[in-house]
Amino acid sequence: MMDAKYSEVPRQRDLPGALAMATVKNQKLPVSDHSKGEESRSKGSAMTRKGAYAAISYMASAVLLIMFNKAALSSYNFPRANVITLFQTLCSCSILYAMKCWKIISFSMDESQSITYNPATLVPFKTLAQTFPLAISYLLYMLVSMESVRSINVPMYTTLRRTTVAFTMTMEYLLTGQKHSPSVVACVGIIILGAFVAGARDLSFDVYAYAVVFMANICTAIYLALIARIGKSSGLNTFGLMWCNGIICGPILLFLTSIRGDLEVALNFPHIFSPGFQVVMLLSCIMAFLINYCVFLNTTLNSALTQTICGNLKDLITIGLGWLLFGGLPFDLFNVIGQSLGFLGSCLYAYNKLKGE
Repeated sequence: MMDAKYSEVPRQRDLPGALAMATVKNQKLPVSDHSKGEESRSKGSAMTRKGAYAAISYMASAVLLIMFNKAALSSYNFPRANVITLFQTLCSCSILYAMKCWKIISFSMDESQSITYNPATLVPFKTLAQTFPLAISYLLYMLVSMESVRSINVPMYTTLRRTTVAFTMTMEYLLTGQKHSPSVVACVGIIILGAFVAGARDLSFDVYAYAVVFMANICTAIYLALIARIGKSSGLNTFGLMWCNGIICGPILLFLTSIRGDLEVALNFPHIFSPGFQVVMLLSCIMAFLINYCVFLNTTLNSALTQTICGNLKDLITIGLGWLLFGGLPFDLFNVIGQSLGFLGSCLYAYNKLKGE
């Protein structure tokens, strides 16, 4: 639940854009250079050290987020996934607002520009309108992904989600014109083949569950492709895009959960005051904030396809933890072969990316 954008100032792309007059030494958090990111993706350049750090950070936070969400929805049987998404959104906005007020971060690429900010939203309404498609795609991505975690066991969830790479390649081509080398396409083919082999003998097949996961794949692909496109034109950095996503999606989520009675059901949840459940929810919200930041950072520094492949690389750990903590999938040779093919394809992609293909 899995969102981030960055500075176009060439010598300040390692920074969050704390203040325009701040020096490079005083800025802490990494942001990226949109213009250089676009150039590097179009040329197929090798992954930078900063890009590698972003990819590793995403994989670590993604594994933890899936585990916490699965614990809340399955182990504690929390009845409303939408409420978790709402809590995660409110938590993200609160963190960003505090960091902005304390001048730890900025929301724009260059705050020295004379831009009129709305005191209620902290960004111009025109910028909010520009980021609206990204925010809506993010909302759908969050909601459908959360439901897909509930609908299927963790090992098969990660297996089916691995086919997202095909959707991402298609959306990258349609929205940004991004093309990939034959070796990269071959790696994607190996990953998809592994996914189908792994799921060939899934004894818990459910049409609805599989349909929800594939819908999550489509939403993910659209969302990641829009990050690169809208992030560049909006003038916002990572934190600015995350903020716009939150203030647009938050009221919508609040309205939906209210009219559907989700909030009332959540408040009557028997474990609502359980310390264990509260810890799981808190960690889920924190990890959602971190993963959103890492998704934006990784997608902008590298590419939407690289972000998707990173999701496949962390699957091996997720599958192992899923079997250990939640169960739900019998061990068999087809599954082992399929998982191995998927992991092999991901590693080959990483190798090609490091070579600059």
